[in-house]
Amino acid sequence: MSLPGVRGMLSVWTRKLPPDNNGKEIRQLLNSYSDKELNLITLFYHERLEDAILHLVESIALTLMATGSLSNGNYMFICKLSENQGRKEAAQYLLGTVTKTSGSTERIFWETLVKMQESKPKLKLILKEIQNRGFDLLCNARISQTEGKLSDHLKDIQDQHKQHLLLRTEHVVKGTIKGKDKIVTISLTDRYTELIIISTLRERRLVEHELLSRGRDHEEWQRKYITSDLEKIRIDQLFRSSFGHSSLSGTTVVSGVAGIGKTTMVQRMVHEWAAGNIYPQFQFVFHFTFRNLNAIKAAVSLNKMVLDLYPYLEKIIEDIWMKPEHLLLVFDGLDEYKHPIDFTGHVASDISASRCVGPNCSCEVSEIVRSLVQQQLLKGCSVLVTSRPTALDLLEKANINLWAEILGFLADERKDFFRKFFGIENLGAKVFKHVEENQILYTMCYNPSYCWIICSTLGPLFTQSKCRQPLPKTITQLFSIYLSNLLDNHKRDVEDQRMVLQRLGELAYQGVAKRRIVFNENHFIQHQLEPSKFISGFMMEILERDDAAKTIVYTFLHLTIQEFLAALAQYLNPKHQNVVEMLHWAFKKDDGRFEIFVRFLVGLSSPTSSRQLETFLGPLSYHTTCQVIDWLQANVQAEIKNMDRATGKRKLLNIFHYLSESQNGALVQKTIGSVERLNFGDSNPHNALRLSPMDCAVMSHVVQLCKSLTELNLEKCYVQEEGMKQLAPAIHKCEVVRLWRNLFSSDGKKQLRSLRECRAGLRIFV
Repeated sequence: MSLPGVRGMLSVWTRKLPPDNNGKEIRQLLNSYSDKELNLITLFYHERLEDAILHLVESIALTLMATGSLSNGNYMFICKLSENQGRKEAAQYLLGTVTKTSGSTERIFWETLVKMQESKPKLKLILKEIQNRGFDLLCNARISQTEGKLSDHLKDIQDQHKQHLLLRTEHVVKGTIKGKDKIVTISLTDRYTELIIISTLRERRLVEHELLSRGRDHEEWQRKYITSDLEKIRIDQLFRSSFGHSSLSGTTVVSGVAGIGKTTMVQRMVHEWAAGNIYPQFQFVFHFTFRNLNAIKAAVSLNKMVLDLYPYLEKIIEDIWMKPEHLLLVFDGLDEYKHPIDFTGHVASDISASRCVGPNCSCEVSEIVRSLVQQQLLKGCSVLVTSRPTALDLLEKANINLWAEILGFLADERKDFFRKFFGIENLGAKVFKHVEENQILYTMCYNPSYCWIICSTLGPLFTQSKCRQPLPKTITQLFSIYLSNLLDNHKRDVEDQRMVLQRLGELAYQGVAKRRIVFNENHFIQHQLEPSKFISGFMMEILERDDAAKTIVYTFLHLTIQEFLAALAQYLNPKHQNVVEMLHWAFKKDDGRFEIFVRFLVGLSSPTSSRQLETFLGPLSYHTTCQVIDWLQANVQAEIKNMDRATGKRKLLNIFHYLSESQNGALVQKTIGSVERLNFGDSNPHNALRLSPMDCAVMSHVVQLCKSLTELNLEKCYVQEEGMKQLAPAIHKCEVVRLWRNLFSSDGKKQLRSLRECRAGLRIFV
């Protein structure tokens, strides 16, 4: 996806800056600040400085000690902290000492940072921001520390509002595969695992399923984070911090794929504000969801929108509007909003609709949101918008203060999630070890929703002593077990599970084809469905706890569950359908909407994946299985002929994933077995196919079944060490492997030397 002019804020600031030879300009600026002003700047950047100096803390402390600004005892204590408890604690202590001492110590501290900046990207970035923003930064820093004072009467109402929000946000509601309860309520603080949010927004057209594109990026982003190229943002830094254009007000956009934790992040942020832990500058926080706003059909005022949710504010609402700079309005899930929002501000979508000139003005909801984001309504307020990446183009022309993206979980957060989910440390570690050894499952774990599905599915396999079921190797097998558990535990809720699942799957397919994730009563009627306890195991009523919802609509528990049921429906229909035609049409779509659907459709042709489902649903359609295999055979040959083109490479890799999901070795040998050359690389990086460890694992599985393969070209395919581990068995099958320009580290080069030594005659070009 391309967002011209809407790059990550950090890279924008960098491009504005003139060259600063030897740090002369930044030194002059820092020296021009008074001691009090410099201390304010240090406090403003405090959290980011902690992160930026992690690997410099001993060197900075040594310099301060050498100049007499830090005592020998403090220096020794910092070194001991760094060695025993970690650099983070040492950095916190050092910064705390510097800010308390202030004066000359603080000036020497900043001079030391200027000298050391070249080798530390985060530190260099902070100094460039300070230089670029100049004295405007002081104003922002002062505002960020300002807390609005309330009269006693307003304070009482604020306390009531905070108590209301605390009650609404203290629990997370999750679906369950257990028969007794359809949902389970979990304490937010007990289950919440910190998400990785970065202060930049990646620019790339989304041409494949979001799960795959983000999973494929994840290794690179993790590597960059570890090597200090990325800055992590906490939820208390999304507003009035040094990350945005301005600390005064404005709109923050947080992007993330389905299930990554946007709504849970919002819930956590609102909860922390209500508890008095973050954002004391905001006197009131109002939380809306676009799902809920879809139910508002007529013109409405912001006043009414707020009072529908918080009626106890009626007597003081006009007082609240008087100080917009102390307000935060949250709008969660822009991608789920059914109506267009024109952020250019040219004309209202309805000619008869009026501009929203004040909180009491009645207009379309879309106009109210637009006016708030563009600071034309309640100028000075702060706004948070969350969205999946697919809807970010709507905000391309909007006035955005800060763009951020949720990466989900890195390795440590994944382990933490498993530990918290199971509560028993040994069991969590045991399940996680299995997942870690399976590249497909492990790649999925960057996404909290997938972590939950994997834990729910694998848990019983590790805890039930009589369970002899094999552990899943593919995503189709994983979701087959997940669905089988649901069917087993909810079998008393419906007489004919097969018929209801077929209809539900047809509804799901319609949604996949039309990119729809929210369904209403009319959709249910079209597919002869009625809300029931059985269906609630797969779908949820949207915001049933929220009084502002005027109608009930439904969504699948996760997009991938919708895609799985859509694929399963093709095997449940008693009528012979033209599945080949459907696959041809889906395969031609280049926007990724059918990517996982096709994988599931092919995966269900495998007896390993379908056998357990047939226990509950009866035989799956043999006719569909035959059509899927016929389609695969025809398309393998077509894409092998096109593999020297960029689009052909991508489609061939997709087919490799399909073959892997099928777990059909005979089919692989029949279709790929006689191929002598495979080309996924290119001297032009735009034409080369970037491969994740999961891609490499799939490729290795397929290539090992090839009898005639002699050459494998992976030039500029971004194959990293983990990818090489996955590819090693396949490389042994080849005579020539081209790995030019993959930028291997020393460990990667050792792997290559080992491969050469183990296979006589193998030629590897690096």
